[in-house]
Amino acid sequence: MRLRHIEVFHAVYSCGSITRAAEVLNVSQPSVSKVLAHAEQQLGYALFERTRGKLTPTPEADRLFQNVNEVNESVDRLRQVAARLRLVEMGMIRVAATTAFALDFLPDAIAGYKQQHADVMFCVETLRHEELPGALLDSRIDIGLAFDPDNMPGIRGELLGKGRFVVLAPPAMDLGPEGPLSLENLAGRPFIRLDNQGPLDRLLNTHIESSEVQLETVAIAGSYQLAKSLVSRGFGVTITDEITARSRCHENVSIRQLKPELRFRISALHADGEPLSLVCRHFVDHLRERLGTFLRSEPGGGRGA
Repeated sequence: MRLRHIEVFHAVYSCGSITRAAEVLNVSQPSVSKVLAHAEQQLGYALFERTRGKLTPTPEADRLFQNVNEVNESVDRLRQVAARLRLVEMGMIRVAATTAFALDFLPDAIAGYKQQHADVMFCVETLRHEELPGALLDSRIDIGLAFDPDNMPGIRGELLGKGRFVVLAPPAMDLGPEGPLSLENLAGRPFIRLDNQGPLDRLLNTHIESSEVQLETVAIAGSYQLAKSLVSRGFGVTITDEITARSRCHENVSIRQLKPELRFRISALHADGEPLSLVCRHFVDHLRERLGTFLRSEPGGGRGA
């Protein structure tokens, strides 16, 4: 079967009619019928039974479709890669990040990059941690920005830097003398726990559970941003990543270091089989430099994030 045969057969089988397949392929019905008839002639057997204007796949078509569907998906991926290469030539960087980075760090990094490279265009989106690998493998994005990435098949992570967890508390809450806080210092305080969805949540919750310190959980938050928002309203204390802590939303919080330190990796992700373009490589280097500046100042005991 030729590629055009495969495309038309896949459309007719999926749509159930020549009329609908023609609409999907944006061609005329006679054109679809002609290509389908030519495919059947080459194969030497019918793909559909035509009864009263309706098409019913033959058993041969059912078996053929299982393999044709895989070929069609491969062709779709090839088209996406081709489109991505065209965007690269145009100076397009497609980047996605988890919410913590999208609040402040990534917009600031992009704005700084644009000041020096005004001709580069960005396509930016926010994705959940588990959505990043699929977007990279499907060539929807060039770069993914994530915390402590798990082992992701087909994905390569480039270390940008290491962050740490910090304690967030309402400014009016008395947590004792200035300086780092341990889990023992938080015992007896209303504590906002994370819901253990991502690798960062699991790292933190494992640390808490291994300490055997009993924290008084008053809420379980679905994100670090939500936990920070609750803290800013005096709901309790929480432990969060310092990227979220330093973001400019909900500034009515006090930031204290956590002891002992609990660190995590921050990585730029890309598809392992597709080397980064020069413009994307340059932007990753820019992210690494900006992250170093972002994390260089030590969190203290004052207000603000």
